[in-house]
Amino acid sequence: MGWKAAQKLIRHWKIVRGDNVMIIRGKDKGETGLIKRVIRSQNRVIVEGKNLVKKHIKQGQGHEGGIFTVEAPLHASNVQIVDPVTGKPCKVGTRYLEDGSKVRVSRGLGASGSIIPRPEILKIRTTPRPTVAGPKDTPMDLVLEKTYDPKTGMGMPGL
Repeated sequence: MGWKAAQKLIRHWKIVRGDNVMIIRGKDKGETGLIKRVIRSQNRVIVEGKNLVKKHIKQGQGHEGGIFTVEAPLHASNVQIVDPVTGKPCKVGTRYLEDGSKVRVSRGLGASGSIIPRPEILKIRTTPRPTVAGPKDTPMDLVLEKTYDPKTGMGMPGL
């Protein structure tokens, strides 16, 4: 990617995986769906079951070839989050609640100003954390070993 393309990347994403969005431009204009994947390096999103295209795939080892229907990415500017109260597309703003937590709110013409909840799917990790220590993991007894004394300022050799 060149420096010109890097300048145009969205820095602060307001759309996340699992959001309910409406397509505002393109062949599926006016339809709603859930965000399946966000491709931040290209400013694009994939919406479940929308923007379907035919893809010709050549036969290879371990898979068959043929013509498949797949979801193509849409540019992030062509989708808008659906307001949870009115059901219309809206812009997204951020607010801080009294307890200090940051939330997304709907804003724009005809928007209710209500809180847009964070999708439940984000709480599920795409790659699970390993439960068993691997060969490159540091053993727990070495992790808990005292290597520095803050009172004397001495490190490992003189401790």
